[in-house]
Amino acid sequence: MLRIGLTGGIGSGKSTVLATLAAMGAATVDADAISRSVTAVGGAAIEPIARQFGARFIAADGSLDRAVMREHVFAHPEARKRLESIVHPLVTQGVADQVTQARAEDRRCVVFDVPLLVESGHWRARVDRVMVVDCAVPVQIERVMARSGLPAEQVRAIIAVQATRVQRLAAADIVICNEGRSLGELEALVRQVGQGFGL
Repeated sequence: MLRIGLTGGIGSGKSTVLATLAAMGAATVDADAISRSVTAVGGAAIEPIARQFGARFIAADGSLDRAVMREHVFAHPEARKRLESIVHPLVTQGVADQVTQARAEDRRCVVFDVPLLVESGHWRARVDRVMVVDCAVPVQIERVMARSGLPAEQVRAIIAVQATRVQRLAAADIVICNEGRSLGELEALVRQVGQGFGL
């Protein structure tokens, strides 16, 4: 089973690429979705987070208060490492479970959606190829502002903590350029690449 690591900066169009590959029959593993599930109401990370950081980081509904945590880790970089030491092992287990399921279904290809693949350091060894969805930073900012209503400064702050465009491209085996293309053109390009994965 071919293992593809898919990454790209915020607003790059990674979700569209992933959806197209899934429609072609690839098994998809969304590390962020697993991370959200372990920090949702009743998630396995909630109790350890409350113990490590305190009750104010848990929202009234019992999920992780993402806004409070985001502010805290921006202000205290060491807090990010403590949070990751709780969440990452749980995500790793969730990923392993989904890969086992993909093998049982005899899938030809599994695509790991990992926004921080380049930053993490350990993902490269787990995949056969890295696919990067790429576009210029001004395009990222414009797209994220349009879809989320965030101010440009906030989008720039998010981009600043992600790997740089140069770092992502240096790690890439396959680059999908998503700039100046229509949605249909992007999907056609991804289908072409997907055929090379046996999809």
